[in-house]
Amino acid sequence: MTNRGNLYKRLFVFTVSIIAAIVLIGIIRLTASESIQEILLDADSDFWPFTVQNIMWLALFIGFGDLALRWNAASEEQGQLKRNYLPTDGRRLHMDMLGQIRDGVAGRRFGLDCFLPRMIIRTIDQYKVSGKEDQATSVLNSSLELYMHEIDLRYSTLRYLTWLIPSLGFIGTVMGIMFALQYAGVPANAEAEDFLYQVTSRLGVAFTTTLVALVMSAVLVLLQSVVQGKEERALNAAGQYCLDNLILRLGGT
Repeated sequence: MTNRGNLYKRLFVFTVSIIAAIVLIGIIRLTASESIQEILLDADSDFWPFTVQNIMWLALFIGFGDLALRWNAASEEQGQLKRNYLPTDGRRLHMDMLGQIRDGVAGRRFGLDCFLPRMIIRTIDQYKVSGKEDQATSVLNSSLELYMHEIDLRYSTLRYLTWLIPSLGFIGTVMGIMFALQYAGVPANAEAEDFLYQVTSRLGVAFTTTLVALVMSAVLVLLQSVVQGKEERALNAAGQYCLDNLILRLGGT
């Protein structure tokens, strides 16, 4: 898949994620009790619908969308092992056979998007140039390190979101405390019968903003660890596959 195709796919998924977040906010707004709306949406805010909680929901669902892309990529990486790029009958691989294997791998549609075919092509190219198994092994090891770093880079957006959501929660808490103090600082408000209720309710919403943000972040981090582990396991399996069926069988005549 081309870079433009990947970009369109990401834009589509992020658009769907934002729509899903808006739909969920609407459902909470229409069906939940007033107390739940206060906690989850800050529904009585003067800034509605542009509240900190709503922004947090949007960020959470964008993270879910990115996780869906990463899960799909990890599943595709695992599926590469079933495509039989390399013979598994134990015979030694001579140069002509390596050339046929390389051509077959390079000819697969979208094959070069995944780790396994890229490792096979790089390893075969190095061996055909040098004719030495140790240099082919070195290329395989270097490729594994680069791809592990590539996986880590793919989660930069998620790492930012897991930082952003708690930060938004703290910002919402600070804003809530500020508005509560502003209300308490008005002499007319201080004489009202419900003064204490008004101040404590504002403070309650302020602190629940941080609570909701921390729960969201915890969920996102958990899912990220699961998906990233799946992607890393797929890479390790690809490396093992190349080692068993390519590196250890080089040197045929």
